[in-house]
Amino acid sequence: MPLDARIAAVTDRIRDRSRETRGRYLERIARAAADGPARAHLACGNQAHAYAASGPDKGALAAGRAPHLGIVTAYNDMLSAHQPFERFPEAIRAAARAAGATAQVAGGVPAMCDGVTQGRAGMELSLFSRDVIALSAAVALSHDCFDAALFLGVCDKIVPGLVIAAASFGHLPAVFVPAGPMTSGLPNDEKAKVRQAFAEGRAGRAELMAAEMTSYHGPGTCTFYGTANSNQMLMEIMGLHLPGASFVNPGTPLRAALTAAAVARAAAITAQGNDWRPAGRILDERAFVNGIAGLMATGGSTNLVMHLPAMARAAGVIIELEDFDAISAAVPLMARVYPNGLADVNHFHAAGGLAFLIGELLEAGLLHPDTETVAGTGLARYTREPRLGDGGLDWVERPAETLDRAILRPAAAPFQPTGGLRRLSGNLGTGIIKVSAVAPGRQVVEAPARVFDSQEAVKAAFRAGAFTADAVVVVRFQGPRANGMPELHSLTPLLSVLQDRGLKVALVTDGRMSGASGKVPAAIHLCPEAADGGPLARLRDGDLIRLDAAAGRLDVIGVDLAARSPAAPDLAANATGTGRELFEAFRRAVGPATAGAGVVV
Repeated sequence: MPLDARIAAVTDRIRDRSRETRGRYLERIARAAADGPARAHLACGNQAHAYAASGPDKGALAAGRAPHLGIVTAYNDMLSAHQPFERFPEAIRAAARAAGATAQVAGGVPAMCDGVTQGRAGMELSLFSRDVIALSAAVALSHDCFDAALFLGVCDKIVPGLVIAAASFGHLPAVFVPAGPMTSGLPNDEKAKVRQAFAEGRAGRAELMAAEMTSYHGPGTCTFYGTANSNQMLMEIMGLHLPGASFVNPGTPLRAALTAAAVARAAAITAQGNDWRPAGRILDERAFVNGIAGLMATGGSTNLVMHLPAMARAAGVIIELEDFDAISAAVPLMARVYPNGLADVNHFHAAGGLAFLIGELLEAGLLHPDTETVAGTGLARYTREPRLGDGGLDWVERPAETLDRAILRPAAAPFQPTGGLRRLSGNLGTGIIKVSAVAPGRQVVEAPARVFDSQEAVKAAFRAGAFTADAVVVVRFQGPRANGMPELHSLTPLLSVLQDRGLKVALVTDGRMSGASGKVPAAIHLCPEAADGGPLARLRDGDLIRLDAAAGRLDVIGVDLAARSPAAPDLAANATGTGRELFEAFRRAVGPATAGAGVVV
């Protein structure tokens, strides 16, 4: 199938926009690669320091002929998604030896969990942790000891930060090695009902804790389709995972076989062999267009609308909100995974998963088929599924049909003809809205504004019974310059209660929502943000706001905002405590959300 003209047009626009920055980037990584393996130029003393504790690999490392792989790990045992990585380094070293290579842990990166910090001060460090991760990974790889990198990371900011680092060291091959999702627990919709009941006072904390612990119950990624699992989809469709690696559960023989295969593949694609595949060549404009198409087809996380531009800029590719909007208009919504449906990612995987979805999108001309990947040239490799048999690991043909049309549908008969995201513009600024889980009748809301400067103030108003009529809840001074742009997911149960009472309700904010954004219409990432004197800073209670997701509009009606002075709240309380004082330089330097809210790119 020829490439869809709309996808081709977006790609051409990105390519033209990025011509200078991408050209400079490619020149830079070509210079880095020109001298061959960097460790060949290390002095003997430098190498002795690096190899002193390498045990059985010391001889091979000193000889300098075998490919040497650097492991960058986000392991900690507080995050269920990263706990399995505890045992990966030893397995990777063994797999490297079997492949005629060596491997060392180059360094670790921090990995925080938005599920733990929701509604807490720590959430104000969350977005900035992406750039810290990129910096930490750069430190790990700065020793110039490695011929390729293996990146161990899964969750929200971790993968984007690691991709930024992989792009910065774009002359090195980079293979991302996932840990997989936890097995299914309490269904996500049942958990959501308990959360809502708790918000209304109909359930106690013991019931809430029981539901949460039954939902998040073991090693692996949370099973809803939030940012973490959207990351995994992206790494596969962009060609940085091995085919089919994303959604295999931890602790299984297939998971172990895929990890070993990733190590062998990393060793095979270094500059010392005949199939050099540097990360910078894989991460071109076609890969990012494919990633956005996958995000739309699956109804993925709104957080990636910030992370993808930041990742792309690290590779010299410039992505704008208009590109997301255009791709969303071309790509159908093919998956219903919570919060966009009742299924979890294990059910999605069993129904045919990414192999089926990628095959369908390729056949519809909605993906670039000729991209470079760690598995080889061409995305068709990613339409095959990994299987473990008597002969070891192999890849087999995907199912010809979806195995559950309530979860996964063909491109020709989708859930919706367009993707799950819209660009918004109007006199309140520019932002986005995710509509894949919002009922069609709720995608247009016109109601008076209720203006708040913190999510705590919204919660206090809810507890006081102050929401009795239709309202557009405005939560401002939540952008990256104000307080680090925390997610406001803890407001979702409250707003859902109001909506279920029959009120028309929407959220408008310069902050973020979670990858679990759901049934309440939410206009997010508004730019310019209120702390920069953006329009939200001039709103007042009672101003009539119209949110029209179908038309892509967000406006205040009948108000001359320019005639008002912007509000100037005291943000001093957001500057200290829980480490926030260490991130003042980040808040000063951060770019706008529309450009990725980046500090280092």
